[in-house]
Amino acid sequence: MTAAILPVRRNLQFFLPKDRINDWNGGGAHWTQFLNTLSLFFPAGERFFIQSVRNYRNDVVDKELKKAVSAFIGQEAFHTREHEEYNEAMVEAGIPIDKMEASVQKLLDFLQENAPRPLQLAVTVALEHLTAMLANIVMEDDRFIKNSDPHYEALWKWHAMEETEHKGVCYDVYEEVVGKGPAAYALRSVTFVAANVIFWSLFYRYYYLVMKSRNEHKNLSGWMKSFRYQFGKRGVFPSLIGEWLSFFKPGFHPWDIDNSHLLDEAEELMRVVDTFAEQANLVPAKGDAAAA
Repeated sequence: MTAAILPVRRNLQFFLPKDRINDWNGGGAHWTQFLNTLSLFFPAGERFFIQSVRNYRNDVVDKELKKAVSAFIGQEAFHTREHEEYNEAMVEAGIPIDKMEASVQKLLDFLQENAPRPLQLAVTVALEHLTAMLANIVMEDDRFIKNSDPHYEALWKWHAMEETEHKGVCYDVYEEVVGKGPAAYALRSVTFVAANVIFWSLFYRYYYLVMKSRNEHKNLSGWMKSFRYQFGKRGVFPSLIGEWLSFFKPGFHPWDIDNSHLLDEAEELMRVVDTFAEQANLVPAKGDAAAA
């Protein structure tokens, strides 16, 4: 196992105020819906990730990696649960993402049923690197979630922190069961390009449809602000170019980009989430520190 960090399962609940689903982010309606649109991909995507790793669970020999795989599956299952609740809030608010989610699920079901297992794992490795890059932005740059509802902010930070924590697991499984040679390198590299093209093509189509459903699709100033966040100076995508290109380096590993300091926020984040349960007159949420 290359990654030195063993993921921790944290069974947290965020008690999202559903009436804030359209304006929870201080960046405005367009930026709120940018992040909401990302959320619609997570439940189907994370179920796919879990299954692609489970395909090889019995083939993993390294004992520490076996533990990491189990923790990875637990983390992704909790992410799925919380984003299903998040996405239900969008549907209840009249944002028609149910059909969009169904299309994503159909695409991933097709891959699961027809693609070779190594390709399924390569897709997971590719998308895990993409989510790890985005997670780093969420954790490092408060501009993108500043002045936001604390429940939504905590959910995004929790998800981002755990994506960071387990970012090396699928890659380690890939290297152990598929290999490190030229064929394995070619498969992961080509898959990474294809996964990015498909994902962002779907994303921007759905992003526009989400904005159209809110009658915000003709709001040019909103689009301009969102695109400044995405492509302007210090925007999301210019900041990611180096990390994106690093994936093509022979011998690359996700922990070559060492941002483990972000995990230091775990305890404070869990304290914040505990207050949500207290405010709801419930027993404070407790992280499940087991990594079985």
